[in-house]
Order: sequence, then structure tokens, then C-alpha cells
Amino acid sequence: MKSDNPAAVPPPPAQPRVRVWDRPVRLMHWALAASVATAWLTRSDLGVLHEVHEIAGYAAAALVAARTAWGWAGSRHARFASFVRAPAATWRYARDVLAGRAQRFVGHNPLGGWMVLALLACTAALGLTGWLYTTDLFWGYGWLAALHSGLGWTLLGLVALHVAGVAFTSWQHRENLVAAMFTGRKAPPAEPGDH
Repeated sequence: MKSDNPAAVPPPPAQPRVRVWDRPVRLMHWALAASVATAWLTRSDLGVLHEVHEIAGYAAAALVAARTAWGWAGSRHARFASFVRAPAATWRYARDVLAGRAQRFVGHNPLGGWMVLALLACTAALGLTGWLYTTDLFWGYGWLAALHSGLGWTLLGLVALHVAGVAFTSWQHRENLVAAMFTGRKAPPAEPGDH
């Protein structure tokens, strides 16, 4: 039965989604998040959980290596060339964010692109220092343990900034970026030249 109420207009059709994050990017993202969280939660245990910490750390390092390779050979939005922008462009974007006029990007925005690099680099450095600490050459060196611990806290800070950036950008552009990292799909660019 049709309604006589003119206000009862059917909603517009749902906007089609475009594929942005391919399956390897999504799997590596969530697996890296899980391995880093596991390593963090088991960091201080010298018993059985220390083995879990090491395994999680090696898994994180392997995922960083895989993601780095995929950053050169992957699909369009997975490649570093598509989202790592020059420092000047990144500063302009940061000023636009502060002014409330930041452009929407279908892939990573310039700040998000640099955050990807920072997270990958810090995780790789953690994996390297953790492995070095298990070698005969570096076993027991306090400076290496302090460096590994400091990198862990740095990574925790970067993760907090990453989550805050995702929440802010989701709010600013009225777009659920967490859901997009599960589905791989986002709303298409508003204009053909958008990123």
C-alpha cells in the first residue's frame, strides 16, 4: 500500500562501494595488530609466556617484511607510491586538518601514509632488537634491553595516534574506516580526480 504522506519519500539508493583494501592488506593489518598486541601483553613474563612473546615478535617481523614487499608489488592502494607523499604535501594536509578542511582520500591520507611507515619501521626495529638480545653476542646488554623496551613504548604511542587518527578521520568524513579495513570497500571518490 502506497503512503499518501509526501514526507514518506523512499531513501536514495545506497551508494556503490569501491574496492580499496585488498585481502592481503586486510589480513596483514589485522594479523600484525594481533601479533603486536600479543607481544605487548606477554612482554614482562620470563616463564612460558616469554616464548609466546618471542613467537609473536617474530610473527610481527615477518608480517612487516611481507607488508613491505606488498607495498612495492601489491594492488594500487597497497603500494607505498600511492600513499606516501612528500613532506611539503603532508604538512599542507596537516594544516588543512587543523583548519577543518581536509580533503577526503579513498586510500591513505598523507598523514596516514607516514603513520604506516612509522608503524612498520618501529615494529621492524623491535623485531631486530628482540632477536639481537637472544644472540650470544648481545645477550645481557642493558642498553639493548632498554632500547627494545623504549621501542615498545614508542610503538604503543604510535598505535594510540593511529587509532586516534582513524577515529578523527572517520568522524570528519562520516565514514567508518574500521569497517572498511574489514570489508575492503569504501565510498567512491566525490570527484574523478580525488585520491
